[in-house]
Amino acid sequence: METSFASKPAMNLVGVSARTTNQRETGPDGAIPRLWNDFFAAELSRIDGVSEPHLTYVLYTDYESDVNGAYTVLIGHAWAKEAAPEGLAVEAVPQARYVVFKSERGPVARIVAEAWQRIWAWFETSSYERAYTGDFEVYDARGFDPGDAEVEIYVAVREA
Repeated sequence: METSFASKPAMNLVGVSARTTNQRETGPDGAIPRLWNDFFAAELSRIDGVSEPHLTYVLYTDYESDVNGAYTVLIGHAWAKEAAPEGLAVEAVPQARYVVFKSERGPVARIVAEAWQRIWAWFETSSYERAYTGDFEVYDARGFDPGDAEVEIYVAVREA
């Protein structure tokens, strides 16, 4: 898995969200698959105020503690407004420095799960510390093939 570093300005995202844990997501009651269904049903890319509708973000934020605690996940798009339309959520992603992980190619459900496993292992031996302020996956709909995907995952790190 390729890694690089990037600094990103703050941004707002609008979408569908839920509170969950990594343990819950490994079982049949995971919230993320349902959120994907809600996201596609909402047709968010058509809402006025969405910028770059071809980019879909999966944001992990409002961490209770670390990889073992609860967090909020939001699937949506960059948002140019402050308030969310009815039934949707807005989450702020603070300005941060990120380690950017590029997944292997393959079926999206498999490669994303494998990428997160590798990310957790990478941080166990790295001198970098996760900031737990807002991490996200980016999916580019232009030419996206869920059977042969590659995903970038941005994980916020503490400044040295």
